[in-house]
Amino acid sequence: MSSLFFCKSVKRALSLTAVAMSLGLLTSTTVIAAPSAANLAMIAEPQTLDPMGTTADLVATIMQHVYEPLYTYDARWNVAPMLADGLPRVSDNGLTHTITLRQGVKFHNGREMNADDVVASLRRWTEVSPRGKAVGKEIASIEAKGPYTVELKLKTLYAPLLSQLALPTSMAAILAKETIATQIKDFIGTGPYRFKERRPDQYTLLTRFDAYSARKEAASGYAGKREALIEELRFVPVPSASTRVEGSLSGQFDFADLLPVESIARLERAGASVVPIMTESFGFPYLVFNTTEGVLASQAMRLSVQTAFGEGEMMAAAFGDTRFFTVEPNHFPKGTPFFSTAGADKYNQRDATAAKEIAAKAGYNGQPVRIMASRQYEFHYNMALVMAEQLKRAGIKSELQIVDWATLVQRRNDPKLWDIYVTHSPVFPEPMLSPPQLNEGAPGWWSSPAKQSTLSAFNQEMDPARRGALWGKVQQVIYDEAPYINVGKFNSLSARSQRLQGYLPSAWPFFWNTSVTGK
Repeated sequence: MSSLFFCKSVKRALSLTAVAMSLGLLTSTTVIAAPSAANLAMIAEPQTLDPMGTTADLVATIMQHVYEPLYTYDARWNVAPMLADGLPRVSDNGLTHTITLRQGVKFHNGREMNADDVVASLRRWTEVSPRGKAVGKEIASIEAKGPYTVELKLKTLYAPLLSQLALPTSMAAILAKETIATQIKDFIGTGPYRFKERRPDQYTLLTRFDAYSARKEAASGYAGKREALIEELRFVPVPSASTRVEGSLSGQFDFADLLPVESIARLERAGASVVPIMTESFGFPYLVFNTTEGVLASQAMRLSVQTAFGEGEMMAAAFGDTRFFTVEPNHFPKGTPFFSTAGADKYNQRDATAAKEIAAKAGYNGQPVRIMASRQYEFHYNMALVMAEQLKRAGIKSELQIVDWATLVQRRNDPKLWDIYVTHSPVFPEPMLSPPQLNEGAPGWWSSPAKQSTLSAFNQEMDPARRGALWGKVQQVIYDEAPYINVGKFNSLSARSQRLQGYLPSAWPFFWNTSVTGK
């Protein structure tokens, strides 16, 4: 063994030991031979492990390893079966979907999944999930028609149904029916990893499920064969972006999510030990307005704020490097079925004078606009700073509320606490998947006759070509009523260690089909 290789090996061992001690896995007097494990730095502590309970990406990223839906997405964002045996049989009128389940799929407690589990899970999803509640309004019934057959009947045509069932966030996860409760205590799913332990502010630990029932198809995106090649996944909350960067460079973390884009130069200079990952077309930041209480309950005031904002300035402050962002009014990229320039004249106006005039006509009395953002997503925070300055130029007071991400997710459910909050979403192939504000009841609580009529026409149209044209009418209403602002498009920056092999850039990072080497 060369001295250089020995030094690197010792350094790696010391780094892993330091991480293990920080997570409480080792004591100063005990040395334990670690199994194949990956240390994964996340942006925060998950506020829940209930896969249905929140639209937060962080929860989806972790719990998609434990729970699985009936359907998922392949590498081209096509809906593909997961726990379902195949795509559903649909009646001639388009209202009845008959879903055949895979047989022999085991829950983590050793029991086989059946139709009763699926029915109980989907019913809970329509009751507690922010997305499921919206879909539930379209569903007439969910019934078991045998041990491996589920029948789902719709009240009316609903084009996004399978896309909604496939989404990892606020997931239509299939739970063992005996674990279903208002507050889930036993996290028992069918996924390649099983829940082992959660130590708040230290880690969430998942271990390989040796009896996992993998699909036979080749892996493609989230679809196809899933293999748990790593024995343990340790999701470590690391709220400080700079700490995630330093941990990547030192070898403490095998993966670090959502790093500041300005760190790419350091990561690129680090050599072979760390690999920067740019996930292209990752998503879009958006600003949710409180349409039911406070200063922005007034549509005129929302339009005043929209006029004051300059999205280009926000994106530049958030990402800096032009490789990481685009400034454009269309909610969906050019070349996709839902590309539209409807409402483009209301985007990136940055017109303080016009905004001040609109606010005066609306009777603005100096009430501050409360902007809620988290510094755990550094680009959210940077955009919030720019927003406050743009409002000041328009004579509109603002109040920054900088909180941790878990607090923001909790506080956004109370309309008395905020006026705008900053968030982001992946870019999906189906508009109804994000932002949640397109559905009734999501924080922001946007509801209007124009919204309901345009979305009803859009969702009941089953022809993809005709749906594209109808989306433009929805986008126009969004700009006219300003329930939220789509700021632009961005690529994300993450990093992995050289020892983590097989990772594919994705909206919600997944670690099945990945492995760790001993180097």
